[in-house]
Amino acid sequence: MNSPESKREISGNVLLLLTCLLLVAGSNAHFITQVLQAFPPSGRTLPALFSLAVAFLAFNVVLFGGFAFGRMTKPVLIVALLTASVAAYFMDSFGTVVGEDMLRNVAQTDASEAFDLITPRLLVYFILLGVIPSALIWRTPLAWRGWRSELMSRAKLLGLCLFGIVVMAVVFGSFYASFVRGHKSLRTYANPAYFLLSTVKFIGGGKQPAGNAPLAVIAHDAHIPRDDEDRELILLVIGETARADRLSINGYERDTTPRLKEANAVSLTNFWSCGTSTALSVPCMFSPQGMARFDPKKAGGEENLLDVLQRAGVNVLWLDNNSDSKGTALRVPYQSYKTPDINTVCDSECRDEGMLVPLQDYIDSHPKGDIVIILHQMGNHGPAYFKRYPPEFEKFTPACRSKDLSQCTREEIGNAYDNALLYTDHFLGKAIDLLKRNDKTFETALFYLSDHGESLGEGGVYLHGLPRAVAPDSQLHVPAILWFGSGYDELDLPALLRKRHQRFTHDHLFHTLLGFLEVRTAFYKPELDILDGCRKDGGAARPERPALGQRPGTGKPAG
Repeated sequence: MNSPESKREISGNVLLLLTCLLLVAGSNAHFITQVLQAFPPSGRTLPALFSLAVAFLAFNVVLFGGFAFGRMTKPVLIVALLTASVAAYFMDSFGTVVGEDMLRNVAQTDASEAFDLITPRLLVYFILLGVIPSALIWRTPLAWRGWRSELMSRAKLLGLCLFGIVVMAVVFGSFYASFVRGHKSLRTYANPAYFLLSTVKFIGGGKQPAGNAPLAVIAHDAHIPRDDEDRELILLVIGETARADRLSINGYERDTTPRLKEANAVSLTNFWSCGTSTALSVPCMFSPQGMARFDPKKAGGEENLLDVLQRAGVNVLWLDNNSDSKGTALRVPYQSYKTPDINTVCDSECRDEGMLVPLQDYIDSHPKGDIVIILHQMGNHGPAYFKRYPPEFEKFTPACRSKDLSQCTREEIGNAYDNALLYTDHFLGKAIDLLKRNDKTFETALFYLSDHGESLGEGGVYLHGLPRAVAPDSQLHVPAILWFGSGYDELDLPALLRKRHQRFTHDHLFHTLLGFLEVRTAFYKPELDILDGCRKDGGAARPERPALGQRPGTGKPAG
């Protein structure tokens, strides 16, 4: 006779089915919404949509059924619930995709940025969809009928699920063909399947080259000619989460860039980022590979633009008020400005303009050679846009003052975002003032590029990090600002203004800096130099071409 305890036992298959049903119904609201937008319910589509729901459930059963077995049943299902609950929060709240790029960004963020993402709503998701069902699973006793019986039972369940998926794919062939081929982005919202697949790819393929592996050298022949007597001083500002269409210098109706307009800066209005996250875009823009070939997993094993400039004799300095340089500044002088012990301009958080304070002393302490200073901003890092500017820059009101964007209207979110841009304009204006004070000694220039853009609720999407293939323009179309001091008299400004609407990308940064600094190397590509054709001397900065029989960029024999 069975004991009362045994009557409360359930089989592993039943627990697997119930958990997958909860995952599909509870953690896939955004996936379901996207599917219904792509295939509006009607008399023709309802049967196919119902079959998709069943197929999605069956797919999850197959996905977890091979691992959630025996003693691993509860641990596997609990991990799936906990991770899916967090992913569901970000997808439902911001419309983001928790893919490989997003995981890389999360892995490289710092504690303060991560804390901005922790909200009461996230805790609600985590508790209701993760903790509570996980506790119930842990307390539920499982029946065990022996290995042979359990294996046969599981094999039958998985076989039935696979058979059902195949049957529905055949019966509703045209629907599934459209779903798979015509709406590829939908699969990125499948939770937790896409998240887990991305995690496996990130962990399995994310190994950097071993620390003792030789660094691949690029532009081995880089040098500045001895007869180049002019000294260049460049402030390269890497912006954070700024989008081109919110700058008044680009035609935005709000005056978010008064200082840049006053300085007669040149805005490149058709500029596009390498990626949609800092972890991808920052190393990409300094890489010689270009966005088409850039692989973040291999970037650490190869030199970048900063290495080339330093080898050529340029004084390079990286100051950072963001999380870090994402591996870009490992071999050049680097200083974080995230804390008050270094940054002298701090209130509720340390401000970007604090990075400007020590620069004149640095410039004066380097009496020889060109100088390139990279200033990596905190900029418009979300979702707590209201933290990114001092109170006196709250010009556009009412501004969202919550890191939980669901508590604010789109207008309030946009106001806070624009206030942060206004502060960036102030920061860039002060940087230009610094350059003007050095005009008599240097040929000065300011280059400002944002790493990526930001979604502000268009189509229900917020923040950034979507895969580039499906990302909206708001996450890829970024501001690019150029300003040149009076000492740079070889600039053909009308020629540059004629190019301001041409399409440029982060790929152009590498070769534009080589050209401006007159670094001679066969690695240089004039077609990727924004200033090519904009110099009055017709391009005196163009480096020599390689000698016959040499490989470009190496100074070594071909073959």
